[in-house]
Amino acid sequence: MMSPEPAVPPLRRRGERMRRAVLTAAVDLLSTQGLAGATVGAVARAAGVHETSVYRRWGTRENLILDALTTELDSALPVPDTGRVRDDLLAFFSSLARLLGTAQGRALLRLSVEQDDTLEDRRGLYWGERLDRAVVMVRRGVERGELVPDTDAGLLVEAVSGPLFVRVLLSGAPLDEALVRGLVDLALEGALPRPE
Repeated sequence: MMSPEPAVPPLRRRGERMRRAVLTAAVDLLSTQGLAGATVGAVARAAGVHETSVYRRWGTRENLILDALTTELDSALPVPDTGRVRDDLLAFFSSLARLLGTAQGRALLRLSVEQDDTLEDRRGLYWGERLDRAVVMVRRGVERGELVPDTDAGLLVEAVSGPLFVRVLLSGAPLDEALVRGLVDLALEGALPRPE
C-alpha cells in the first residue's frame, strides 16, 4: 500500500500577490473542472495559500467565484474610447470574440450560464454590471451625436453580444472579424440619425 503524498505547505502570500494567485487558480479550476471542482480548498491548494486566507478575504465560495469571473472578464475586455462609437464597438466585440475563441473563454461563458443555485441570485447582478460597462460606449456615441438620442444602449449591446454567445454555446461556429463587423454594423444601422 502506497502512502499518500505529503501535503505541500502553503506559500506565504499576502495582499495583492495572494489575491492574484487565488483568482488565477480559481479561473483555471473553473475553466477545467467547472463549478464542482472550484471548491475553496481546491483553489487554495492550487494558489499555494491557506484555505483560511481565502475565506478571510472573500468570505464565501460564491464571492470568490464571482470575483474571479469579473476580474478575468473585465481585464480581457477593456472598454475602449477611440472617439467613434463604431470603432469602440468593433474593438470591444473583437476582444470578446477572441476571448470566446479560447478554451478558457468558452468554459467561462458556459459556466456563467450554468444552473447553480448558489450563484443564481447574483448572476443577474454579474451580467448587469458587465452590460453597464459596455453600454458606456453607446452612450458616448449618443452624446457625440453619432446615434439618435433615444438609442437603447443596452439593447444595442445585447444585439451584438447575443449572437456571439449563441454561436459559442449552441453551434461552436467560429467567431471572426467579419462576423463582428457585420453584427456591429447591423446593430448600429437602427440607431443612426436619419436625414430629415
